[in-house]
Formats: sequence, C-alpha cells, structure tokens
Amino acid sequence: IRDSSPPSSASSSVTDLFCTPHSSRSDLFLSYTAGDSVLSASLSACALLPEGAVEPMQIDADPQEDQQNAPDTNYVVENPTLDLEQYASSYSGLMRIERLQFIADHCPQLRVEALKMALSFVQRTFNVDVYEEIHRKLTEATRDVQGVPDAVPEGGVEPPPLDTAWAESTRKKALLKLEKLDTDLKNYKGNSIKESIRRGHDDLGDHYLDCGDLSNALKCYSRARDYCTSAKHVINMCLNVIKVSVYLQNWSHVLSYVSKAESTPEIAEQRGERDSQNQAVLTKLKCAAGLAELASRKYKQAAKCFLLASFDHCDFPELLSPSNVAVYGGLCALATFDRQELQRNVISSSSFKLFLELEPQVRDIIFKFYESKYASCLKMLDEMKDNLLLDMYLAPHVRTLYTQIRNRALIQYFSPYVSADMNKMAIAFNTTVAALEDELTQLILEGLINARIDSHSKILYARDVDQRSTTFEKSLQMGKEFQRRAKAMILRAAVLRNQIHVKSPPREGSQGELTPANSQTRMSTNM
Repeated sequence: IRDSSPPSSASSSVTDLFCTPHSSRSDLFLSYTAGDSVLSASLSACALLPEGAVEPMQIDADPQEDQQNAPDTNYVVENPTLDLEQYASSYSGLMRIERLQFIADHCPQLRVEALKMALSFVQRTFNVDVYEEIHRKLTEATRDVQGVPDAVPEGGVEPPPLDTAWAESTRKKALLKLEKLDTDLKNYKGNSIKESIRRGHDDLGDHYLDCGDLSNALKCYSRARDYCTSAKHVINMCLNVIKVSVYLQNWSHVLSYVSKAESTPEIAEQRGERDSQNQAVLTKLKCAAGLAELASRKYKQAAKCFLLASFDHCDFPELLSPSNVAVYGGLCALATFDRQELQRNVISSSSFKLFLELEPQVRDIIFKFYESKYASCLKMLDEMKDNLLLDMYLAPHVRTLYTQIRNRALIQYFSPYVSADMNKMAIAFNTTVAALEDELTQLILEGLINARIDSHSKILYARDVDQRSTTFEKSLQMGKEFQRRAKAMILRAAVLRNQIHVKSPPREGSQGELTPANSQTRMSTNM
C-alpha cells in the first residue's frame, strides 16, 4: 500500500523490498543500509496489509513493448496504385465486400469509390445490415470530401439515397426463404433421406451466408457432416466450413478442416480420371491453409502451402485470387527461405512461375534478391508497400515480412566475407552508415551474424571460429550422449529381463518398492 503523495526514492525502494515474499527478501536485506526510521516506516506500511492478502504484482516490463509488437491497424495509405475495379472483380461474395470495406477504412483517396462499389454489390444479397452500415459510411465519407475539391471523385460526391423500400422487401424475402428452407429440411428429416437432409443443411447455410449470419451458416454446414454418404460430400462440407471459418478468422478451425479434407480417400489417393478435380480441391485446401499459417505468423509454412497450389486449378474467388497466391507465397518465401530453397522451390518451380507472371513486380523482386541486387530489390519492395497495406490478410504482416527480408539480405551479403566496408555496404542497401550500424548491431545481438563492428573504421569483421576445436567439442559431446543412451538401454533391458517394475509410493509415505513380477520376494528402496 502506498501513499498518494510521491515518496522519496529511498523509501519507495524499501517498501518494494519489504513487501516482497519472504523468500526473496533475505539477500536484499543484507545489502540495505538505510536509517532505522525509513525501515520502520516501510515495515509499518507492509503491516497494513490484511493477513493472507497478496500485494498486487509490480510490472517490470514496459507496457508499451507489447503495443509496439502488435500490428498497427490505424495506418492510412496515401499513394496507392490500385485499379479498384479490376481488384474487386477478382473476388466474389462476402470476400469482395470485406476487402472493399478494408480499403475504404485505410485509404481516403479510394474510400468513396470503394464504398460505392461495395454498396452496389451488397444489394445483390440479402445482407441488409451490411447495406445500411456501408451506406452510413458512404454518407460520412462524402461529407468529409465535400470541402476538399481535389478529393472529389468522378460522378460527384452525393451518395445514393438509402433505399428503405429495398431493405424492407429484402428482409421479408429473406425471412420467407428461411421459413421455406426450414420447412423443407423438416420434411427431409421426416422422410429420413440422408442426401436430401445434407442438401437441406447446405441450402440453409448458403442462405445464412447470403444474409451475413456467419455463426448460423457455420452451424448448418457443420451439421451436414452427419449426413455425408461419400468422400465427395465430406470434401464439400469441409470446404464450406473452411470458407466461413476464414470469414470469421477462426484459423485453428480452418487448419482442422483442411486436415479432415486431406485425409479423405479421394484426396489421399489421387486416381487418374479424377486427378484434375482433386487438384482443384487440393489447391483450395492449400490456399486456405496458407492463409491460416500466414495469420498465425508461420511464414515458412505459409510459403510452402502457397507453393503447392496449382495455377490451372486456382479458382477460389470466395477467399483469394491467383495474384494473392503469388504475392503471399513470394514474400513469405523471401522472408524465410535460404538461397537453395528459393532457387529450388520458387525460381525453378514450373507451377509457381505461372502465378508470378500475374505479379511481375514480385517476380522481379525475387530475382533481384537471388542475384544479390539488394538495393533495387528493397527499393521495389518499398514501391509496392502501399498496395500491400490495402490487403486485409497481408497488411498486419507487412512490417514483419519486410524486416525479415531485409535482415536475410544483410546476412547473405556478409556471409562470404571475412570483413566488409560498411560504407560500401550502406550504398548497396540504400541507407546511411549509422542506420546500417544499428541494424547490424541488432543482428549480432540476436546471433544471426557472427561478427564484430569496428565502429571507428566502420568495418564489419567476421569472428574467427576455430572449426577444428568446434568439431572436436561436438564429437566429444556426441560421444557422451551416445554413452548415456547406451547405458539407459542396457539398464532398461536388464529391468525387462528380470521382470522388475516400480510401484509408486503411497501418498502418505515416501517409500517405493521394486518387486519382481513373478515372485513374492520384495526389495524396498528409498525413492
């Protein structure tokens, strides 16, 4: 308990000392040399705590550290080079609406246009609540740009009026359709026809999804599982659940159902005549798994998933486009793959090359990186950063991925050298020597570069590692580990041969027994 007035530094430190648990006080107490008055005041302060009460834990870490590690969601993109109409046409359903809303939230320049496109598209669905929300946002956005002539989009700034008649009639139609589908499902259950019941649950899930009710859509799709009569039905059910789980951003659910779908016989054993169909399903599963791994910040695993997608069978506009596969897979691979993996799995991949043709900028970045042209590679990355920040799934990871790519470039640049001139290195990375020194210091502290910095001469020296001594030490350590394992195996074999087992001691006592299984002889031992 502390007084509201700011205490002196000595008294506050003593209060912290004597209000800590007894086990941690003794060593500190011996080193403290303050006066008796301060000590008695501190002890009396601790005495005010009720018996058995626990003093609130003192937080040593700066709470701002966690905030710095969290992704920034309040950023604004000022200079995008995005063709919004072409971008929106790559998606369908709820994904198009969500992506357009995300762009509107983060890009003032495209806000009105994105909201108008989203408003127009949402009127093809039963999602009245989202229609009203988008219209409200559009009204606010147009009001904001009325005083800025340069920001006025083509076609004026007045939003279309709220279509209350459409909203009311759509709500009624949605309710009537829901009642009809529910009645049909009850009839199917009465007839006990599994195939009809499964289709009924799917139709009901589709309707809930069209209305924007994701929780009920997920329930309906999941219930169809009990009525699947073939592997094809199971795969269809899994894809429906995966789609809604991505909308809900329930990534563990996504990975769980990807695993379920991949374990079905039709996918596990690809047969000739259905190989094309299986490839389409596998591509959808790998893309969904890649999104989940990306969201979980497992970038290397995400890259591997996207690299397994088939370009000829990549048709999943409800979640992502082929261009997304190229960008997500390319950046995750750059951030996590070494040179050999990059060459083997990305540059030499005949299937992923087709994805990269859709994103020539990403393709050029990968080739520049592999050719060690880091300045142009990093410059091109900066040029496309604004567009990446408008991607709802990639935006939270852009900063981390860019940092990892830059760190990997620094490591690869220095790896063949015994020493490197930091002035030349700064030119190669298009940065200042001071900033480069800070980056290299961090990499050395993290153990990613085994080197030392001559700060006066601005030279980076590789540490001399005695490979001969290191090899001997490693060999001796492996020998000791082998001896330990061999002794353990001999002991286990002897125990099994003599049929000895260990009984756990009773709860009150502290003695256990070693007892031969086929004998009445007992040997006691202290545990």
